[in-house]
Amino acid sequence: MDELGPVELLKDDSEAKSPPLPATPPETITALVHYYRGEIGRMAGWRDRIDRTSNWAITVVAALLSVSLSAPTSHHGVLLFAMLLVSLLLFIEARRYRFFDVYRARVRRMERGYFAQILYPQAPFKVNWAMPIADSLRRPAFLMTYRAAVYRRLRRNYCWMYLILLLAWALKISSPVLQPDGSEARHVRSLADLAANAALGPVSGWLVLGLVVLLYAAMAYAALSKEPGEGELAHGEVHV
Repeated sequence: MDELGPVELLKDDSEAKSPPLPATPPETITALVHYYRGEIGRMAGWRDRIDRTSNWAITVVAALLSVSLSAPTSHHGVLLFAMLLVSLLLFIEARRYRFFDVYRARVRRMERGYFAQILYPQAPFKVNWAMPIADSLRRPAFLMTYRAAVYRRLRRNYCWMYLILLLAWALKISSPVLQPDGSEARHVRSLADLAANAALGPVSGWLVLGLVVLLYAAMAYAALSKEPGEGELAHGEVHV
């Protein structure tokens, strides 16, 4: 009997360890069900990370609002700092949302293309529903850009947090009761008075007002911009 070299032994050993493909329909269905459960688990894991980031943002907003509006000695810069922290959390959540969107798309394709047809068949039935999932498994890639993810999360949740912070900041710099020195406080009667209250140490109040206006103008554009394609969100109304 001929002896095999080390290369042939390694090749035969690797081929022997590779799992066989399903040979019967019941085996295929079993493998598909287990794969579906795995994708559900990954999707739920990334969804939990998204929810945690949103909870952190809500906690930051609530905490810094209470600090800033609880006493006149609190500086209005606390609310500007809250805007920066919420922006950081928005960018983190957008990154996590891109991962979540990949697994969500796979799950929705399986549900719409396979399980929905099992429960109630409808024409036309697309036999190639699994091909996009196979392509995604062979070459994983994000389905949306980072900018689109930021826009979507801003439109879903963060626009309301920014709006609350803006209202609180406007109240802080315009209300005499919330100014640091009550004896010198006066009602805001012009933009000059508002700019004087919005100053940050050596930074001019006009510059601070201009930066805040630019920030909220950019957010308004992002929240109102229409996405070119909704992907899986085009099917149904239940989405994140």
